[in-house]
Amino acid sequence: MKNKVKNIVIVVAITIFALVAFRNISGTTSQELSYDQLVRALNNQDVAEMTINDEGYANGKLKSTGESFEVYIPLQHLDQLAIETHKLIEEDGSFRLEGIPMSPLSGFINIFLYLIVFAVIIIVWMLFMQNSQGGGNRVMNFGKSKAKLVKPEEMKKIMFADVAGLTEEKEEMQEVVEFLKNPRKFVEIGARIPTGILMVGPPGTGKTYLSRAVAGEAGVPFYNMSGSDFVEMFVGVGASRVRDLFETAKKNAPCIIFVDEIDAVGRRRGAGLGGGHDEREQTLNQLLIEMDGFSENEGVIVIAATNRPDILDPALLRAGRFDREITIGRPDVNERHDILQVHTKNKPLSDDVDLRVIAKGTTGFTPADLENLMNEAALLTGRKKERTIRMETIEEAKIKVLIGVEKKSRVVSEKEKKLTAYHEGGHALLAYLLPNTDPVHQVTIIPRGRAGGFTLQLPEDDGQFQTKNTMFNDIIISLGGRVAEKLVLDDVSTGASGDLKRVTSIARAMIEKFAFSDNLASMAFDTNDEVFLGRDMTSKQHYSEHVASEIDREIRRLVDDAYNEAEQLLKDNIEKLHDIAKALLEYETIDGTDFITLLEEGYDALVERRAMLVEKLEKDKEAQEIRAKEEQAAVEKMLKEKNKLAEKEFEAILGDHKE
Repeated sequence: MKNKVKNIVIVVAITIFALVAFRNISGTTSQELSYDQLVRALNNQDVAEMTINDEGYANGKLKSTGESFEVYIPLQHLDQLAIETHKLIEEDGSFRLEGIPMSPLSGFINIFLYLIVFAVIIIVWMLFMQNSQGGGNRVMNFGKSKAKLVKPEEMKKIMFADVAGLTEEKEEMQEVVEFLKNPRKFVEIGARIPTGILMVGPPGTGKTYLSRAVAGEAGVPFYNMSGSDFVEMFVGVGASRVRDLFETAKKNAPCIIFVDEIDAVGRRRGAGLGGGHDEREQTLNQLLIEMDGFSENEGVIVIAATNRPDILDPALLRAGRFDREITIGRPDVNERHDILQVHTKNKPLSDDVDLRVIAKGTTGFTPADLENLMNEAALLTGRKKERTIRMETIEEAKIKVLIGVEKKSRVVSEKEKKLTAYHEGGHALLAYLLPNTDPVHQVTIIPRGRAGGFTLQLPEDDGQFQTKNTMFNDIIISLGGRVAEKLVLDDVSTGASGDLKRVTSIARAMIEKFAFSDNLASMAFDTNDEVFLGRDMTSKQHYSEHVASEIDREIRRLVDDAYNEAEQLLKDNIEKLHDIAKALLEYETIDGTDFITLLEEGYDALVERRAMLVEKLEKDKEAQEIRAKEEQAAVEKMLKEKNKLAEKEFEAILGDHKE
């Protein structure tokens, strides 16, 4: 901070000096006259004195104002001006005219002064460039590593106890902690600690947080850098930064280098059009050498994170570089419960909040999603001016996180409402009728995000695999909206475009990727997940045109079968579809309990339940208002008693003073 202030003071001083010098070069603040004005002043005998040099520059003083003036006299008029001034000298004896020859040194002095100003500007520019590149002795310090060093004493201590879940992953990382604390124990038994550890997992699963916990447990310096920080538009900068990073890390060993999103620099070589001289590939080559080359990286452990391990270069993943790969997946129900406990530690929860229920209803959520969920619930609670976070508010926040913001202000015509009601009713009814499907959590025709309405299904357990029947049922449910529109309204809309894309994606994956076809061999035809221009632009399709035709035919057959089954199910349960649409047009949103009541007990039972719910909400609101008034009255009573006690104490003190 002191160096920065010092540099600013130097720059300001140099700038002031340059301005003063430039002002001196520019001359005095004399009045500038034109040649015509000079001739007119001479004719009026208003010029007291004047000096002319041999280049036509003149200065003098006016009689009328006493001000100095400057004027440039064109060379072709010098002779005529000499005649006029001679006449003036004869007529006015007080007028004086001097002629000064131009000194040969004056031109060099002016040039020298201009060079000084130019040099000052260059120095100021160099100082600014040096500060922008992070200081140092070099002005253009592009090759210096951008890694941020976090020392143990400066680090916010994050320990393994602060990381909820990830039990097995923390056990794997415990070996790294023990090595950093006591490397001699491993060296004595001939063990080699992993040079690099690659953390793989979806975004938001806690890869960066776990690496910080490793540094906190070990108490060693922690270098944090992103993969994109290595690469610049200048050739060789990335490789230079890699060298600088490892040289700095070796001086502070033992330490940890954490590279986030390493796929930005570690992508498979030959994947671009730049060939072997690609700047990114040169950076990768240098990284490979530094991690396992001729030199030893004693005490330097590289931890990297990525969610695309399939595109990394094989040389980067071999033993000796990234020896160990730790997969950090989405948390299960127990881990989600532990994570929720961490994120609700400093939040006031209502008595009706059950974290176990929330954990069961957030299947597929990452730790970042859970933190965002509780933060949104807290914001909604503040917006409602409530003091505690209620379970209802958390459910509202969950829908907001999954779908988007509710847009009740959007004007929707009755025709569109009816179409949306039958569309969403078709999805919900098929989800109820088909076996082995996720239960319906909420159905609404209120626009949210980019959707005009939605049917939300939430899984009850943490399933890792899908079967052929469950994927086929997903296609049927996705087609439910289009089929319901066709059956009831005898027309279809563009609202099913997203559903049709999902249908196509699932059907193609079933045939090409998972071989869920009875008419094709048990082979996967979709093997290229990532297209590399340099490698795959001229590659040929690895199956014949006949097989491609068979694949298209199987996909078409699969979707047609799903459409026919969806149509038959809705025809057989058309009255239930009408009830769902009627309920949506009446209440706009029905939750999972309302939905089950409607289908199993009828529309009248739903109306009765909603009426009881409204009555209960009104009673709860009245009870809250009464409780708030009682709390306010208790506070006021306490303040009055406190004031009375203070008055008595004051009177007693005053009485003692009088005595």
